[in-house]
Amino acid sequence: MRLVFEALKEEITRRRALLITPFAFAGLVAISSRKGSHSEDSVSANGPNSEVVIVPFQDNGERLAPVTVPKLIRSDSQWRKLLNAEQYYVTRRQGTDTAFTGTYYLLHDRGLFRCIGCGTALFCSDAKFDSGTGWPSFTAVVAEENIQTNRDMSMFIERVEVACKRCDAHLGHVFNDGPEPSYLRYCINESSLTFVRCS
Repeated sequence: MRLVFEALKEEITRRRALLITPFAFAGLVAISSRKGSHSEDSVSANGPNSEVVIVPFQDNGERLAPVTVPKLIRSDSQWRKLLNAEQYYVTRRQGTDTAFTGTYYLLHDRGLFRCIGCGTALFCSDAKFDSGTGWPSFTAVVAEENIQTNRDMSMFIERVEVACKRCDAHLGHVFNDGPEPSYLRYCINESSLTFVRCS
C-alpha cells in the first residue's frame, strides 16, 4: 500500500510540474520583454555623473580625436517627447522595425548614419551593403568606441545587441554572416538612425 501511495505521490508531483512549467515559461517571457525597460522617469543605471569616450566625426566624414563626454541620460517621459512612436519603441524598448518598410536599406548616397537619440556617428555609407534582409546593413562601425554590445536572450537564442555608447539607444544586432573581410553584418533598425550626407 505504501508503494502505491509513493507512486501516486510521484505521479501527482510530475503532473504538477508539467502544469506549472507553462506558467513559469510565461513568467520568463514577461521578464525578458521588460529587459532594459525603464519606469516613467527613470535614468540610466550608469548614474548621472557617468562619462564615456567616443570618436566624433564631422559631417564630411572626417574622423576627429576621441573625446570624453557625459553619458546622455534622459527620463522615459523626455525620450517620449523627443522621439516619434516608432523611434521610441525601437531605441528605448528594444523593438524592431518591420523589414522592407524603411528607405535607408535602399539608400546608396555617401554620408554618415548617426544615432537618432544623441547624434553620435555610428556607421558610414562606405561600410553599407545590401544584405537582402530589408534592414540597413553594415560590415563595420565608424568607431568601436561609439557602440557597445550586449548579450541578448530575448528571443530565446543568444544574439549580440548593438547599442549607442553615449545614450544607450538600441540599434539592432550584429551577426557573423556578413561579407569579407570582416564577415560581420550589423543589422540596424532605420528608426534608430538619422542620415547626414557628406558635404
